Amino acid sequence: MAIVAGLIAVGIVGASIVGGSEWNQRESLDPESAAPTGTRALARILADQGVDVRIVRSHEQAAAALRETAATLVLPDAPALSDEAISALTAPATDVVLIDPRSRTLRLIADGANAVGVADDALVQPQCSVPEARRAGAIRPRTVFVGTDAAQCYPAAGGYALLVRETIRPDAPGTQRVSAVDGAALFTNEHLAQDGNAALALGLMGRNATLVWYVPSVGDTNLDPVNPSLGELTPPWVSPVIVLALAAAVAAALWRGIRFGPLVGERLPVTVRGEETTRGRAHLYARSGDTAHAASLLRHGARVRIARLLGLSGSSSATEVADALARASVSSREDARNILDGAPPTSRRDLDKLYDRLRRLEAAARAALHPERNAP
Repeated sequence: MAIVAGLIAVGIVGASIVGGSEWNQRESLDPESAAPTGTRALARILADQGVDVRIVRSHEQAAAALRETAATLVLPDAPALSDEAISALTAPATDVVLIDPRSRTLRLIADGANAVGVADDALVQPQCSVPEARRAGAIRPRTVFVGTDAAQCYPAAGGYALLVRETIRPDAPGTQRVSAVDGAALFTNEHLAQDGNAALALGLMGRNATLVWYVPSVGDTNLDPVNPSLGELTPPWVSPVIVLALAAAVAAALWRGIRFGPLVGERLPVTVRGEETTRGRAHLYARSGDTAHAASLLRHGARVRIARLLGLSGSSSATEVADALARASVSSREDARNILDGAPPTSRRDLDKLYDRLRRLEAAARAALHPERNAP
């Protein structure tokens, strides 16, 4: 044990010195990472013990290396690989050590074993017949599992920290041994020197002369690429900015509305004659180019005023007003009707002429019916 402890210390110190600059460039459980969550110390200790440690970052290269000789496969979680790829990767291995067991990996390789909880930080004895566990002694487990047809070691929190299952390989002679253990809590640079962690790791991974350590990555995948959605392409800060902009727009609208206040009607300090108003409207309509509409309004106003002078209803038609003007000897029926309900003007000059004729007709009606208003 003293020799193992010395090797552990040398491995951890050497890994920290050589790989200190790579801490942020490697993932957890990476055998080339000297970060606290890396496993460089364990990989170096295994190499010092005479194990041929092959670190591969391609599942195809890993499978090829496993087919060359009897070897142990160290397999972390590999979400970028399909179920078929994981099964094909593990098939040629003599031993498989799952150092980051997830539900899918356990289902595919460990015959449906499951993670059932997290243990307290307490020292636990192996309490099983697995030689590697008995030699390692007590550990402090974290994630615990349960499985069928498997040796179960280190009982805690309703499960076991180590599962070891041996099955007959259908495509090769001999058996395949699958071990499941929470390597992130036991085998990293941070925890390797604690309790029996190093001895357990060396026992599980050093059973064969060759160790293939597969390091998964997003780029190493056999899955079909999925086109990202618009939401996935949108940076996370875009939605809050849009909401903030909408809130600012609503606040600005309310502020400007309160500043302007409601509309208030005011009486003009002067009296505007109806004739001037009518003429002003006529000019506005003429300027807009809608002479037909302007003529219709002018004729309607003149017809209503003349009808009232004649004692008729304001809703009287142009024919009725023209007949009344003829009876009052103000104008002939044809001229009056042509003025009050003739063809619409097509130009501004025609509109001005129509206005003058309406004004003269109205003045003639007023003079004929109320001559006293024209007396000196």
